[in-house]
Formats: sequence, C-alpha cells, structure tokens
Amino acid sequence: MSLTGTPFLYMTIVLSVVALILPLVLWSRMRGPKPLRTAARVLMLLFAQGTAVTLVFVLVNNENNLYDNWADLLGTGNHVQQAADLGRDGTGGIAYKHLPKVRQEFKQADGPGMHAAGGVRVTQLKGRISGVNAEVYVWLPPQYNEPAYRHKKFPVVELLPGYPGSAKASFGSMKVHEQLLPLMKSGQVAPFILVAPRTNLLAGVDTGCANIPGTVNADSWLSIDVPKMVMDNFRALPAPQGWAVSGYSAGAHCAVKLAVAHPDRYRAAVSMSGYNDPIGERNSLAAQNPTLRAENNPYLLLKKAHVPPRIALYVSGESGDGYQAGVALESAAKAPTTVHVVFLPRSAGGHTMALWRPQVPDVFRWLTLQMGQNRAKGEDRSLAGTAGATPPTPSTGGSTRAALASGTSSPADAERKR
Repeated sequence: MSLTGTPFLYMTIVLSVVALILPLVLWSRMRGPKPLRTAARVLMLLFAQGTAVTLVFVLVNNENNLYDNWADLLGTGNHVQQAADLGRDGTGGIAYKHLPKVRQEFKQADGPGMHAAGGVRVTQLKGRISGVNAEVYVWLPPQYNEPAYRHKKFPVVELLPGYPGSAKASFGSMKVHEQLLPLMKSGQVAPFILVAPRTNLLAGVDTGCANIPGTVNADSWLSIDVPKMVMDNFRALPAPQGWAVSGYSAGAHCAVKLAVAHPDRYRAAVSMSGYNDPIGERNSLAAQNPTLRAENNPYLLLKKAHVPPRIALYVSGESGDGYQAGVALESAAKAPTTVHVVFLPRSAGGHTMALWRPQVPDVFRWLTLQMGQNRAKGEDRSLAGTAGATPPTPSTGGSTRAALASGTSSPADAERKR
C-alpha cells in the first residue's frame, strides 16, 4: 500500500479507533495469570500509542509530501544508476540537444491533488546524461489541448521541493496547478507547463542539486535530462527564454543555483525561504568539502561571474529564513542580472507550506512578465502590497556580517530565532 494517499490514511484511522476501543472493552475482562494479563494490557497500550503516532505522521506527511514511498521513508531508495564525471558543463562532452528524441509513456499520477485541475501525469525517466532513473510529473495548462493553441509552444517551469520532499508536493501540498488553473483561464497568468522531477535521489541525503562524480549527477538530471524529455514530448519553448525553475527551502537553493550556473538553460528562478551556502541544509552533499560548497553557492557564482548572467531572480523569505540570502544576491548582482527581494513578516507562516502556498499566484504573475509572456492580463502584483514589500531598512535578523553576505541563514537559524 502506498505511503501517501487516501487508502493508507483510512487504514491508520481505522487502526487508531480499534486501538482506542480495545482497552475500553477488554481491560477488566482479561483472564488468566496476572503476568499474562499485565503483558496483554501493556501490548494494548503500546498498540494504541503506535497507531496514534502513525496517524499523526501520515497526516503530516500527506499535508507536506515529505516522503513519497516506503523506500524514501526507510532510506533504502537509490535512483542513481551511474555517476560519471561529466565535466564543468555537466554534459560529459555529449551534444545532448542533438540526441534522438525519446517518446515517454505517461500515466495518470495517483495521490492527493493528482486528479485535480485536469490531472497530473507521470513518467519514469532514464536520464541519458546524468545516469539517474526517476519519476517526473507533468501538468499541462488548460490551453494546451485547445484547437486555437495547437501550433503554440508553451513556457515551462520546473518545480523543486524541499528536503525531505516528494516531487508530488508541488501538486499535492502546494496545489500549484489548482491555484493557477483559473488564473490561466482568465489570462492573468501565462499558460505554463509545470514539471516536477524527483530530487530525492539518494537514501538519507540531500544531493544539493550538485554533480558529484562517482556519487550523483543531480545538476545534469534537473538541467539537462528533464528538460530534454519535456522538449521531446511536449510543445515547449526552447531554453533559455522559455524555461524557469522554482522551489522552496532546499528546492529554493537549487532553483537559484541552477539558474545562476546555467543561464543558457534558464531565464528565471524563484526562491522561497532558500539559502545560498549549501551548508544551510546539514544533510547536503554539496556542503561536504570547501571546493564543492563554493561551486554550488549561487552568491559566490554570481559574484565571481566574468559576464553577469541574463537571468531574473525572485527571492522571498522571512528575516533569518531566506531574506538575507536575497539581499546577498541583490548586492552581488550586476546588469543584466536582476534580483527582486520580497520581505515576509514573521506572522506570515514560518518555514511551512502555509507560507509558500499563498505565494504561488504572485510568483507566477512575476514569471509571466519576466519570461516575456506579457499577453497575459493583469498587473505584476508581486511588486505591490505590504506583504511583498522590501522594508526601507533591511533587517539582518541578528545575522552576522558574513552570514548576510553569503546568505547562510537557514531554516534551522529561523527556528532558533522563533
């Protein structure tokens, strides 16, 4: 039975009810020697406690999509078939744009939110460059199958979850497609193809979206293999103008890093409660040594760039949890790079879905404009309103000068400050 979804939830609810009723019915009716009665009662109590804890876990997991399946939860999943040294550009010298097209088989995805707003489809993709074998979820905008749009190509946004996190989170917990469907139909937001690839590729660790020879090529998986699959199977606009990447928490770090490192592959990136220094996630493989850590810090990449990348960055966060990272990127950016920093008050929701989910409409209005999809109606509301305004005097939230510069303020820092 799947770890996520209604059947497993209903089963845990039934077991929890049974575990509650058993002691009430059998406690005083136990027969036999005293040690046997005592043991039976202890087992009933343990059963009740175990089912209660399981039910809470299932509710939290369904709400946040932390673990997609039992392998993710137990730390036994491994989606890396090989991890060759692909060089600095992550291609291994392969002209991947000229590789033959591969038609993927898609099926209706299961789980919370997967059948809403026209449905989400899923495919199992074997990355020809990265050596990763994992699932990718795709949602098509309402215009995609309309006769008037049959010759139109659509912009694409890759959606990246936090760590731990399931690729389903963007559709299950964030409800991105459900929020955007009416906005796309009304023309307030451009019709984007939404793509959510698996980022949890190795058991018990965060890849940091990095290429680490011999271990994982997560960067190439996300920035080469997944886009190539989308281009092969859907009417998608080419990179970089037609592509953006968005994420929250660890996925936010990945989004900005991918855009800064590959301006030839992405036009824009969105970071919600992210960080620049990979050390912001203690389980990140990208933080395992100083060299790898620096190579995957978008602030340092932006600061050292000989030619400023033509990208647009949207960075939102509370003080101590994403805001400082945005200020650092803004200070390092030079034209044509643009950085829009959104300050969120502590009362906005914390490092949770409650903070990130309501940002979806504003984020996609901003993406509509930044990616040249101006035919969509409406103003750029992400630049207006008190919740999205940068404070006149930027708050450092108690961060050190070094932390402000590198954007190392992390979710853990935010929790300590609450």
